[in-house]
Amino acid sequence: MSKETKILSICGSLRAGSLNRMLANSLQELAPNGMMITESPSIGDIPIFNGDVLSADGVPPSVAALADAVAAADGVVFVTPEYNFSVPGGLKNALDWVSRIPDQPFAGKPVGIQTASPGPLGGARVQYHLRQVLVFLDAMVMNKPEVFVGLAGQRMDAGRLVDEDSRKFVSDHLAAFATYVGRYGG
Repeated sequence: MSKETKILSICGSLRAGSLNRMLANSLQELAPNGMMITESPSIGDIPIFNGDVLSADGVPPSVAALADAVAAADGVVFVTPEYNFSVPGGLKNALDWVSRIPDQPFAGKPVGIQTASPGPLGGARVQYHLRQVLVFLDAMVMNKPEVFVGLAGQRMDAGRLVDEDSRKFVSDHLAAFATYVGRYGG
């Protein structure tokens, strides 16, 4: 990569000690040279979507901050748990709000998805559902390679991903994502 690639990381978990937060905390150290990964503004500060609020008050500042961060990034990596076989409510809510932004910041934006789970499946169903939501936003989701960190509690320590095989898997995903962003622009 000849220029710095700016990637925004959006964590779908609101918990500071979540496995997905630990995975997200590991991204920068696993990123290829020239990729700068920045954490998004908190999705926990976004009010529950209400069309009446949008009509009366416009887009809340927390939503505008997230939309601006997405627009400024060359690409976005979602790191999210699976809740009840689907997208966590807080993340879905944030995307519902951002979908109302007139100049859709996800349109044409390269997106990668990573998931971590205490169980063996590693978040496969949330990736499927999140891809469906991102279709509406015209995001360009990278299909392969996929990252599912199953049994993640055994692969984390001190707030970071420490399992060497998993670290290589995530590092390879980020390298492929750098190529994807370079190909499709952000």
